[in-house]
Amino acid sequence: MNNFKQNDLKPIIQNTNNPRVGVITLSTDFTIEQDFRKICHSLPIDIFFNRIPFINPLNHENYLKMAEHIPEVSQQILPGEKIDVIAYGCTSGTIAIGEEHISSQVHKSKSEAKVTTPITASLKAFKKLNLKNIAVLTPYPKDVNVTVFDYLSKSNLTIDSFNSFNLNYDSEIAQVSLESLKESIAKINLDNVDGLFVSCTALKIVDILDEVEKKFNTTVISSNQAIIWDCLQLLDMNVKISGYGKLFNS
Repeated sequence: MNNFKQNDLKPIIQNTNNPRVGVITLSTDFTIEQDFRKICHSLPIDIFFNRIPFINPLNHENYLKMAEHIPEVSQQILPGEKIDVIAYGCTSGTIAIGEEHISSQVHKSKSEAKVTTPITASLKAFKKLNLKNIAVLTPYPKDVNVTVFDYLSKSNLTIDSFNSFNLNYDSEIAQVSLESLKESIAKINLDNVDGLFVSCTALKIVDILDEVEKKFNTTVISSNQAIIWDCLQLLDMNVKISGYGKLFNS
């Protein structure tokens, strides 16, 4: 064809009725998006991600800077479209900013959305599985860990032991190997606790949740596992998913 000629075709337009989940993930997070895809790949939901500006290292001041960006980042998840659930993907950042403030910031641009965070979801998971006395593993530096400890304690949880890798950057956290995670968990006394809480959306723990639970005869709640579970709960999708811990079969 020497001259342009367009053939007009008539498509069939079909709307999807799948519920929509919007995920706000840190600009520096390597992991949470991959975990959502792994766990939810066969479910009838549509997931949309947007990243919020964050500058490492992990500290209270940098966490607070994110709050002002939440309305715009939420609005940019399918602008003008309804989102059923928005998940704010930072555990220690939520503790610094506050669960209620995050919800109010999201609702400035997505007023109809239900909102969850990793710590919101984890507290629901502890209650669901009746976990009251827990051990904690985080990758955070000490100053951040103090805020996590205080938050969990104020939520009527007993902390039997608090363990940390003392890392400052999400890039380092995402590179903690699965073998290192298993070796570190083996050093934590889990005999007298109801379960283990692994905090941080950047840690790649979901792939070994089943293995750890079986090997150490315990229950594990991790940030990404919990927030994905809670998104499904908020959508009234009470599905059982194998391979990612007892929570998904509760």
